[in-house]
Amino acid sequence: MRAAVLHEIGNDKLDLRDDVTVAGPGPGEVRVRVRASGICHSDLSAMTGTLPAMAPGVVGHEGAGEVLAVGEGVDHLQPGDHVTMSFVPPCGHCPDCVRGELNLCAVHVVEAFTTARFRIGDQQLFGFSGLGTFAEELVVPAPAAVKVDADVPFETAALIACGVLTGVGAVLNTAKVEPGSTAIVYGCGGVGISVIQGLRIAGATTIVAVDPVTAKHDVAKRFGATHAVTPDQVEETKHQLTASQGFDHAFDVVGAPATIRAGWDHVRRGGAVVVVGAGKADAMVEFSAQELFLHDKKILGSLYGSAHVERDTAAMLRFWRAGMLDLDGMISRRIAFDDLNAGLDTLRDGSGDVIRQVVTFE
Repeated sequence: MRAAVLHEIGNDKLDLRDDVTVAGPGPGEVRVRVRASGICHSDLSAMTGTLPAMAPGVVGHEGAGEVLAVGEGVDHLQPGDHVTMSFVPPCGHCPDCVRGELNLCAVHVVEAFTTARFRIGDQQLFGFSGLGTFAEELVVPAPAAVKVDADVPFETAALIACGVLTGVGAVLNTAKVEPGSTAIVYGCGGVGISVIQGLRIAGATTIVAVDPVTAKHDVAKRFGATHAVTPDQVEETKHQLTASQGFDHAFDVVGAPATIRAGWDHVRRGGAVVVVGAGKADAMVEFSAQELFLHDKKILGSLYGSAHVERDTAAMLRFWRAGMLDLDGMISRRIAFDDLNAGLDTLRDGSGDVIRQVVTFE
């Protein structure tokens, strides 16, 4: 079958092959034919080593498809079901799951670094984040396959699997934004646009999108931002909109020390900074001990939008059906498997108004 293989961390191109195999499903597993996979910035981060990944391996983690077969003990899915695929499926039994923090379940994360699900001949290949959705088929733990209605387009369902749950979840689950709130969002890619849509759903009345690429400003406004500015315009915008008090919430979707610090500087006393972007392990952010206690601001990490994947996938689809969440409009380009590396180059360049590119498998 076709699959995009990363042979070494640091390679900027994927090897597009047609001789990759996958075994299974075994007990408690599901085999899925991938029909669509979003190209997410985390895929680039895996290739560069910013995010932990195993090589050689198959990249891709934002996908949807059709169940081909189920292993022993799987009774909630059957062949033909349409599913999205979660890279943080809950085991249901670990301390994190028992506490209700399903997005922090580490059982599958450990499996992702110890279980090679793909092969090229005798060579074992890992799947990024335990998935590997840049492949025509893959085998995953059953909780990673989340059933959706058959009338949901595969491209639409794929977006929910990562970017939308992460962005909208950061607003509704992590920050718990209340109606009438003010917010500033750093970064207007796929996850940033999802944050903006989440803020609109939550009833925020002021939503400032910040991105140095001005081509993204009109896009941000189309999805709900009330204002869109470059980083050098933030201070003046804060003064005009909040009388220099600052915003209730800041969402960093970049994961860089400068944007996290900017978020802190531009929320009001008692406000909250939500870190959504995936930063480097050695990227340090500095705060003084005095400002941490004096201003009563909160810094909140948001992994996978603090999501309960079954509950929140269903919620995103309800928002979509009600016209409250524009998923189809987020798809900037549909590309073929053979054009995957070109799609990664487009994302890496970052200079245009592309929100999400989706690889479709015909």
